[in-house]
Amino acid sequence: MNNETHIRPASIADIPRIMDLLHQVNTVHHRLRPDLFKPATTKYSEQELGTLLGDDSKPIFVYADGEVLGYAFCQISEVKNDRLLQDRKTLYIDDLCVDESARGKHIGKSLFEFVRDYAKSIGCHAITLNVWAGNDSAISFYQHVGMHPQKFGMEYVL
Repeated sequence: MNNETHIRPASIADIPRIMDLLHQVNTVHHRLRPDLFKPATTKYSEQELGTLLGDDSKPIFVYADGEVLGYAFCQISEVKNDRLLQDRKTLYIDDLCVDESARGKHIGKSLFEFVRDYAKSIGCHAITLNVWAGNDSAISFYQHVGMHPQKFGMEYVL
């Protein structure tokens, strides 16, 4: 069976499992940057997830095979008639996660390809995302699926 057949829009019933995965993402970020990320929390609450699920401009897709094994949080943005920037529709991947117990099974690649095809189908010019410096496995993954740096965020810690 094609991995993409396991991908669908997230539903309210998926929230508890998505919360588990959000904890995994926060753990990675906290270990990488404890000066920025608090331990044992998540980016969204269950209530915020419920609200997001009703927002068509912020689709969430899940990879489910019996249980949810991964997700992709997306945000659609569009620039029109800007003084500086070209008109352009973009899909931003706010978060992509594969359960740590299911990594290496091409679930992340399937999610990315599904999101890529979705972005094409709605007329997007590009897919963008942010990845933390030092998250070498994520950087390697995104390069493997064909992404490349667009810009760099820099800091000077005092």
